[in-house]
Amino acid sequence: IPSEQGRHKAFSTCLPHLAGVSLFISTAMFAYLKPSSISSPPQDLVLAVLYSVVPPAVNPLTYSMRNRELK
Repeated sequence: IPSEQGRHKAFSTCLPHLAGVSLFISTAMFAYLKPSSISSPPQDLVLAVLYSVVPPAVNPLTYSMRNRELK
């Protein structure tokens, strides 16, 4: 991207998406790679909520930040 403003706009729209994807992947890795010996039902419930609810809930924030930067 040749201009500084163009690079800033591209990076500002990419960063929220990378944050959402990294949140999704990190919670999935933690949920599936943890040893079963340290598993407990409350911890499993928290991981399930983090894995399934938080990333989709962050999407509106991601797109609102992107739309604000594009205007």
